[in-house]
Amino acid sequence: MHLADTNFSLRFAVKQNPQHQIIRQAVRNLRNRGDEICIVPQTCVEFWNVATRPVKNNGFGFSIADADFFLRLIERIFPLLPDDARVHQEWRKLVLSFGVSGVQVHDARIVAAMLIHQVTHILTFNTSDFARYSSIGIVAVDPNKV
Repeated sequence: MHLADTNFSLRFAVKQNPQHQIIRQAVRNLRNRGDEICIVPQTCVEFWNVATRPVKNNGFGFSIADADFFLRLIERIFPLLPDDARVHQEWRKLVLSFGVSGVQVHDARIVAAMLIHQVTHILTFNTSDFARYSSIGIVAVDPNKV
């Protein structure tokens, strides 16, 4: 099973995005191999953040209605793994053991959910953001290489 990072989901949802076809091909390739792609609540929260943020602030500038439409699309296509207290506890362990601070705490929360749900691979254009977690079995996969 692979987890779709926020940047993967955003580009999957928006057909006009230059990387949309790369994402679609990665989804096809994985499904043809019998691999499943999932999402977690943290990536949905981040999706909403970027989708509704103004373009001038490095967002997509969607209205609330458009963000809702695209997130519902993502939620229909990719199974949503649940959050619970174990994810929070795992996140606390990760931020302490890996010395995580600042904006990187969000990636640590994604990794915590992956560990709880035994998902080892994350589809992301930001593979370097997850490199520190390779020692605990997390594999960051660039969609260009699927």
